[in-house]
Amino acid sequence: MTHQDSEPDYDTVMRGNAARVFGERDPDKRLAALAELWSVDGTLYEQEPVSGYQAISDSITALLGQLPPDTVFMPVGPAIGHHGVGLLRWAAGPRGGEPGPVRGTDVARIEHGRIRDLYVFLDPPASGSAHDPVVATEIRS
Repeated sequence: MTHQDSEPDYDTVMRGNAARVFGERDPDKRLAALAELWSVDGTLYEQEPVSGYQAISDSITALLGQLPPDTVFMPVGPAIGHHGVGLLRWAAGPRGGEPGPVRGTDVARIEHGRIRDLYVFLDPPASGSAHDPVVATEIRS
């Protein structure tokens, strides 16, 4: 078996996670998707790290409870990856609508075709925001 043959299908796994785990409001369906897509002892690194299907599902329930009921997480391009690490850019917005201002990137460590660890990174606010963390500096020669 070559290294390429052993690589997971990053796009299928990570898009499935965005749609069927983070986009699922029914906890029973979400738990079923977690059992298909995640390792049993997988860890979600978002605000506070949580491990295991139930804790991950509970964390997502809390997240979705803060968003409008029609919010979905839409992939922005295909997931990419190598050596067991995948990356998927996404945007949140209303189902069937245009993506909103909340955007981010998921980085996953995938083992045996399942997510072992998922790190969620939120993009900073758009330029011009009073809370924009980007600081301009002058370069002097």
